[in-house]
Amino acid sequence: MTSAPRLPQPGGGPGHDAAMAGMFGRIAGWYDFLNRLLSLGIDQHWRRVLARAACPGEGLALDLAAGTLDVSLALRREAPDALVAAMDFCPPMLAHGRRKLRGANARHILPVAADARRLPLRAASATCITMAFGIRNIAPRAAAFAEMLRVLRPGGRACILEFGSGRERIWGGLYNLYLDHVLPLVGRAISRDGAYGYLADSIRAFPTAAELEEEMRAAGFVRVWHKKLTSGIVCLHVGETAA
Repeated sequence: MTSAPRLPQPGGGPGHDAAMAGMFGRIAGWYDFLNRLLSLGIDQHWRRVLARAACPGEGLALDLAAGTLDVSLALRREAPDALVAAMDFCPPMLAHGRRKLRGANARHILPVAADARRLPLRAASATCITMAFGIRNIAPRAAAFAEMLRVLRPGGRACILEFGSGRERIWGGLYNLYLDHVLPLVGRAISRDGAYGYLADSIRAFPTAAELEEEMRAAGFVRVWHKKLTSGIVCLHVGETAA
């Protein structure tokens, strides 16, 4: 009898990286479909807000936790002349994203398997950084923030999209009920994997928006702020490097 696939523990722990990569690799084929279903399609709007906030120009835009490349494509729509380095630690996710690349997008979006804590880029090479629903899965977060600061140009901007903490009552507690019951049940029923149970657990354990803002400020970002989207179900976090 085969054992159940190992799930990562929210916040890290032994074997966290391997378990995380395995989990996302298993659900890569269902990832886009479940994102649309579980968010009622609002996730696409959230990603567009993220891409606009990044203010990509003509230089190199870095999309971390790029997954199936939805944010990379949104960055290209915002800045058609930009070159997007789409980096993710899970190659199966990037492989599914590559199927979306056509024409100019195939030439201007470069999928690369990479760890956000050890980026294969020279210092001060990126004009902006985006990360959608990825910072929650990185341990320690401080290592990822340090790499963002290293590769961003002076005055560059890092924009992070993440779920609101499950420690906050949103919509009178309906959000918490959704996390506890609907999300893991629907996710498992469709993907046949416990990954969406991990997702709910990691959201519940995640810092509040104000706490994450303080983490970014402590890491060395300046002009740090956040904006709540859809009543705080998702938050956009922005930090800039010193000019």
